[in-house]
Amino acid sequence: MTPDLTEADAANELMRLAKQIAHHDRLYHAEDAPEITDQEYDALVRRNAELEAAFPQLVREDSPSRKIGHAIASSPLSKVKHEVRMMSLDNAFSAQEVEDWVARVRRFLSLADDAPLAFTAEDKIDGLSCALRYEKGVLVRAATRGDGQVGEDVTPNVAFIPDIPQSIAGEVPDVFEVRGEVYMAKADFLALNAAQEEAGGKLFANPRNAAAGSLRQKDATVTAKRPLKFWAHGWGAASAVPGATQQQVVDVLREWGFPVSALFRRVEDTQGLLGSYEAIGEARPELPYEIDGVVYKVDRLDYQQRLGFVAKAPRWALAHKFPAERAETTLENIDIQVGRTGKLTPVGRLAPVLVGGVTVTNVTLHNRDEIERLGVRPGDRVVVQRAGDVIPQLVDNLTRDEKRTPFKFPDRCPECGSEAVAEEGEVDVRCTGGLICPAQRTERLKHFVSRGALDIDGLGEKTIDQFFALGWLESPADIFRLKDRRADILALDGWKERSVDNLLASVEARREPDAARLLFGLGIRHVGSVTARDLMKNFHELPALRSTAEKAHAGDEDALVSLVSIDGIGSAVVEALGDFFHEDHNKAVWDDILSQVAPPRYVVETRDSPVNGKTVVFTGKLETMSRDEAKAQAERLGAKASGSVSAKTDLLVAGPGAGSKLKKAADLGIEVIDEAAWADIVKAAE
Repeated sequence: MTPDLTEADAANELMRLAKQIAHHDRLYHAEDAPEITDQEYDALVRRNAELEAAFPQLVREDSPSRKIGHAIASSPLSKVKHEVRMMSLDNAFSAQEVEDWVARVRRFLSLADDAPLAFTAEDKIDGLSCALRYEKGVLVRAATRGDGQVGEDVTPNVAFIPDIPQSIAGEVPDVFEVRGEVYMAKADFLALNAAQEEAGGKLFANPRNAAAGSLRQKDATVTAKRPLKFWAHGWGAASAVPGATQQQVVDVLREWGFPVSALFRRVEDTQGLLGSYEAIGEARPELPYEIDGVVYKVDRLDYQQRLGFVAKAPRWALAHKFPAERAETTLENIDIQVGRTGKLTPVGRLAPVLVGGVTVTNVTLHNRDEIERLGVRPGDRVVVQRAGDVIPQLVDNLTRDEKRTPFKFPDRCPECGSEAVAEEGEVDVRCTGGLICPAQRTERLKHFVSRGALDIDGLGEKTIDQFFALGWLESPADIFRLKDRRADILALDGWKERSVDNLLASVEARREPDAARLLFGLGIRHVGSVTARDLMKNFHELPALRSTAEKAHAGDEDALVSLVSIDGIGSAVVEALGDFFHEDHNKAVWDDILSQVAPPRYVVETRDSPVNGKTVVFTGKLETMSRDEAKAQAERLGAKASGSVSAKTDLLVAGPGAGSKLKKAADLGIEVIDEAAWADIVKAAE
């Protein structure tokens, strides 16, 4: 990740990532027609995770890290609500990340380094998740994962999969939901595509798509003609669980007649996990089915229950993905793109090259310093890989030593000709044109109407570009003047009465916008969505924020203190606000917007609960749980778990050995309780 990425740039990139990942989720889960490979998708998700880890205050409400699969509103199949949510898995891409995961598990469980901690490891098949509900041993329902909460009913379809028993005998719980993957073997996939081609039918991109498309058929007789298989790897809703460990339950699933991975192993430590990964990786080319990694799980089920879940994945499981592939090609050109904040981003144009089944033509070059570090110029032979970034990454220059004219990074904006400079201490070069720069104008308008900002339906990128080209949209306030252009819009190709009315209704519905969203939508540097909320929680009204920012910029010490004393607000934000309101054209834009909208007073709603909405700090040695487990409990109950005591702290939970935090809490008059009292709060709330 670029170490000097600003909060504004990170917010913008997270916005794009949310949109990209949602698009690919829909294609993959709902339409079985992906445009990118699993490795490319993993790269997008990984980049999103990197940004969220570096900027936790920017995590979006529609973050991909909070979602599983995709909603199935357009499916012809009936919907099924999962009794127990079907989660996804967090990913690791290196041995170090696996070691870090094991260490986190030990810390969470308060286990010593030498305490026994066993795991299971199995190959991660590339199939379609399916949940099979058995009642008194009889299969009563089969469902796909969908978005994790609601899936599709495929009960008639799975009747034609020989691997799935219609009933199970023996000591079976009254209710037991077997979870696993429906897949298609490599040879069966090739034979199916050959038959499809001969018949002039649809060809499938890969075995996973073939399996998904074959299972998710409204007419189950189509499924009957497809060679689908199944194997089990877990369970969901259950009146009783037949074992105390992952291995014991998997053994029972095998006894009941469900196929399970032949490579499933129980291991005693991290080295055992990594050994399984290496062994499965070596066996991968010869396996009759596609896999994309290895899944690790904590073996003891009581440990799994204690570890629990984060947003969309269990803490007790991890998918160790196989590494990205690399390829050589020629860097044909370097283009400069101008973003919403004026940042000049170089993008390498490549001679098309196949990397892991995907044709790559573009590569990010990040900034001016990265070009100098790699020494790249048009004509160089380079190595690219598809991992760890939004678009493929250039990792090596094979012809660095060849004599050729170095690439000269522009000192003028390619869009408007304004001077392009890097601020002191920054590597990013930015256009100084601001709202006179066409690239920034349209991108700022798109940001203004985006989901995280004013969220105006109907104003997509193409529409904004079109209206801008027509001279109808030059600043955000012009959006609210579109009502006067109804006839003009209706005269454009593709617009009908209903679509125009829907657009104008969406605009009018934002006449009283959320003040924090409006502030974020202005695209002020360093003012992301979370920072905007923090500011509005303190100032409540936009004019009060502007007045304080202008005073701070003019040197008013009290105004400066009132800003930097806000949790999460630092000097960079204060400076950015001051710079924004110092420019006449920015103040004109601000005034123009507020002449069109009337944001209500910003008030934070609180929920009724003993700790919801409060800030809780844990200190000292906790004897019944780890610090991480305690923080997770607080977050589950709606509290904010902080690491330091301040005047904003509501509750201190102090264990034996509490020191300076306890003293500071006493000095500030903060309520202090012990671990037992905290346990009572948790028990009462849950």
